[in-house]
Amino acid sequence: MIRAMLDAIPVFLAVAKSKSFRRAAAALGVTTPAVSHRVRRLEAALGVVLFARTTRSVTLTEAGQTLLEQCSPHVAALEHALARASERSKEPTGLLRLSVPRIAVPLVLMPVLPELRRRFPKVRVEVHVDDALRDLGEHGYDAGIRLGSMVQRDMVSTPLTEPFRTVIVGSPEYFERKGRPRSLEELREHEIIGYRNITGGDVYRWELQKRGSDVALDLDATVVLNDAAMMVDAAAAGMGLAYSFDAMVVGHEREGRLERVLDSFAITEPGLHLYFAPRAETAPKLRALIDTAREVLRPKKRGRHR
Repeated sequence: MIRAMLDAIPVFLAVAKSKSFRRAAAALGVTTPAVSHRVRRLEAALGVVLFARTTRSVTLTEAGQTLLEQCSPHVAALEHALARASERSKEPTGLLRLSVPRIAVPLVLMPVLPELRRRFPKVRVEVHVDDALRDLGEHGYDAGIRLGSMVQRDMVSTPLTEPFRTVIVGSPEYFERKGRPRSLEELREHEIIGYRNITGGDVYRWELQKRGSDVALDLDATVVLNDAAMMVDAAAAGMGLAYSFDAMVVGHEREGRLERVLDSFAITEPGLHLYFAPRAETAPKLRALIDTAREVLRPKKRGRHR
């Protein structure tokens, strides 16, 4: 009886994680009826119902939630021990799936990925470029890259770039036509290029500082975009003022297509961080990415692993 219940625990955990008998079966490589049978036997042995099932959803009951909370730390510790024992001696291999924002492509991925592939040719890489904040586990990503301030507290992260300084920029042609704002209040008289937050759906407020205090401006945008790079390009094309990071505009500034205004009100934000679930770095393919990124980007980053 005890052996049968222990054998059923991985099945229970797979259903609890995926919230689906079908997806759990696919992850375990068995049939959906086999998963249902294992769960029913476990419920019968325990004398409780672990999942509330409807035609549209599978959710944990109170008893199921209690079992999950009690089992998860022990299973995680066992998986960690097995991973350390078996994977450290393996050559990095397999598919590495990453979720990254567009800003990370030129600043991190293009310098790092060619070197990663040169060093570890058996590691295949799949990159999903999306400014929306995605749940790594739910979407099957090994790791993600986001601004340090956006990384969830239960994730492990390591900095990849220097902190970013915010900038307000416009084109020389725009300033010739509309003039330069001399105060934050005058921004309301200008054409604003807004950024719509893909995750939350709201138009991003311009976060600045005035006399040492934080200020968040809700400005009426004449153009709203959901792509940070396109927003900077629109400003360079004379469509209005854009709020961005210094790393995003440096090329346009160098070529004279963009100029900064109100720089004394700028704030500093944490740079880009690689983040992943606790203990995930024991996987050789992710360890290979971490070590390669640290070496390639070393002159451009500071900070410590946390």
